[in-house]
Amino acid sequence: MAASRYKLLVDALAADIRTGRLAPGLRLPTHRGLAAREGIAVVTATRVYAELETMGLVSREQGRGTFVRDILVPAGQGIDQQVVATDAVDLTFNYPSLPGQADLLRRALREVATAGDLETLLRYQPHRGRPQDRASIARHLERRGVAAGADQILITNGAQHGLAITVMAGLNAGDVVAVDALTYPGFKVLAQAFHLELAPIPAAANGPDLDALEKLCATRPVRAIYTMPTVHNPLGWVMRATARRRLLKIARQHGPLIIEDAAYAYLVEDPPPPLAATAPDITVYVSGLSKSVATGLRVGFVVAPPAMVPALERAIRATTWNTPALITAIACRWLDDGTVDRLEVQKRADAKARQAITVQELAGLPLVSHPASYFTWLPLPDDARADRLTATLARRHISVSTAEPFSTTTHTPQAIRLALGSTDLDSLRSTLRVVRRAAIEDASS
Repeated sequence: MAASRYKLLVDALAADIRTGRLAPGLRLPTHRGLAAREGIAVVTATRVYAELETMGLVSREQGRGTFVRDILVPAGQGIDQQVVATDAVDLTFNYPSLPGQADLLRRALREVATAGDLETLLRYQPHRGRPQDRASIARHLERRGVAAGADQILITNGAQHGLAITVMAGLNAGDVVAVDALTYPGFKVLAQAFHLELAPIPAAANGPDLDALEKLCATRPVRAIYTMPTVHNPLGWVMRATARRRLLKIARQHGPLIIEDAAYAYLVEDPPPPLAATAPDITVYVSGLSKSVATGLRVGFVVAPPAMVPALERAIRATTWNTPALITAIACRWLDDGTVDRLEVQKRADAKARQAITVQELAGLPLVSHPASYFTWLPLPDDARADRLTATLARRHISVSTAEPFSTTTHTPQAIRLALGSTDLDSLRSTLRVVRRAAIEDASS
């Protein structure tokens, strides 16, 4: 087939999608059907659809076919921070904030300004943080069940930076990392940047399918397991203690490093012990204060086995040299005086209130969540289209995430994630009513 004929077909289909002649959500002919209709080889039809998918105009779903995407929805919705219109309600990202937090910051800045060590905060700091700051974090972590010395702790520019240096220090390009079939998009970004192979593990009740994980570790050279055992993002599960013990047993048997992401763990009052508490020699624990205090407070921390600390310290030096000392000083003051503990209590109550509103306003829909989390997963019926629903909501000034940025499998489920922490309660309630109506309308269309 001449290249010009192939390109003409791609251009014609692309034009039909962009002009709306092929409607969003439309199932396109099978590869064989397209080949028969256009008088081309099946391999060429496959190539046509692949190029359209690269252009972001269609999506292919294993066992279902090829569908026209709604091009009003950015392909990276929920993984790339999109500009949200000022009159739109953002249910894509969580920015949980409480009344009075700005006043807390004003007081903290005044206290730091009058402190005797202000001049030292203007200088370069140790790459992994000052010893007294790491000691403050160690005391905070002990209350979370992680007993670690200050020499095992490294201070980072948020939890995402902590994950990045963990990947830099502990993994190499081509390494296989076991992840949940639906996982945190920020780790997917790191995997792509550092050329890691993500091996998806399907979900079971309240956690990953550990039989599937064990089989994967027995048949593939799995170098690491990335997991969120306490408040999984996006599904909200909290792994049971028995499941955690089995996961650790699998890791000890087969040797992968465990990367424990605890960004949302503060939302559960009495969870089972963190993996890092039981197996500190094979676990890197990553968390921070962005979610529990404020998203602009980019202070994270990594707790690592002693043998990994030098490599992690070099990774910090290579990426940021050190965490800004002024921000770290404020964060550690709040850790020491109980401010962080108080904010965590208030945010747990806030998250529970938002979940209660969500359950009430979306009653009858198949919600997946934790009663104290800041997000809810909404699976859609088989014939529904998440990109179509997302576009409908965008036209109604509501921004949500599809499953695409969370999915690590070839088949992306039709679902949306609702982040509940970035608007006031009254607005959340009215917004969820619009979401409910749009979801019901989409399912019946």
